[in-house]
Amino acid sequence: MNIAIYGRPVNPKQVELAERVIQLLIKAGDHFSIHEPYRNFLSKHMKLDPKTPAFKSHEELRDKTDFLFSIGGDGTLLDTVLLVKDSGIPIAGINAGRLGFLSSISEDNLSIALESLSKGHYSLDARTLLRLESNHPLFEEDNVALNEFTIHKKETSSMITIHAYLNGEYLNSYWADGIMISTPTGSTGYSLSCGGPIVVPQSESLVITPIAPHNLNVRPIVVSDKNVISLEVEGRSQRFMATLDSRSATIDSGYQLAIRKENYCINLIRLSNENFLNTLRKKLNWGLDTRN
Repeated sequence: MNIAIYGRPVNPKQVELAERVIQLLIKAGDHFSIHEPYRNFLSKHMKLDPKTPAFKSHEELRDKTDFLFSIGGDGTLLDTVLLVKDSGIPIAGINAGRLGFLSSISEDNLSIALESLSKGHYSLDARTLLRLESNHPLFEEDNVALNEFTIHKKETSSMITIHAYLNGEYLNSYWADGIMISTPTGSTGYSLSCGGPIVVPQSESLVITPIAPHNLNVRPIVVSDKNVISLEVEGRSQRFMATLDSRSATIDSGYQLAIRKENYCINLIRLSNENFLNTLRKKLNWGLDTRN
């Protein structure tokens, strides 16, 4: 197998897990390369062969990589979207974080997971992406997201007003701290914490979730992902925060924004003993009596 390894070069506590992954790959005779900033980070905290190949960008992975391993939490896996792009390279999330909805391979079952990949005992879970378009440059070529797009107030405690449209038809003006457009994948993240519904990944829908709305009868709404959602924002301050997953930028009321489904998906690896419903029950402790 040809494996690309990605991680965030910030947490020394994850080095032991990365070292174990690398040792298992060497033992299996697999070829691997490491994202250059992460390789430089690991080399300062562990014994790493200085000849270990490194990669910097998406172009170096296309047509050369069987799997991309993301070592970290769900936030780390979100970063890999910009490395994989439309190449179809399957992503395996190795969880070094806490909850891990997306990074489902734990350290305890790491050996079994790698063996399953080598034998082809897995399936691909295609996940919808969002594409952001704007009348002014914003996020340049990095304008896709796996989880969500948000607009949030900035530099003021006052709420903002976001005018939302579906395919050009007026939906609502949200008076709130912000608004979020999430994919089914993102429905278990920030959207869920803001009162949004959990959406099954294959439901072909998007969720519009207001963030702390002034009117309590304004609730999240689920719409078809065939819609184009347009947004305009205004407020006392002329500066607002726009985010795509973990990336952020400052915008003003002159920005006209449109969010639609991207024309390609991201492939997440699902081992044979995993499915979305099992993950929900396990991660959210459904059915467990937590009373003392």
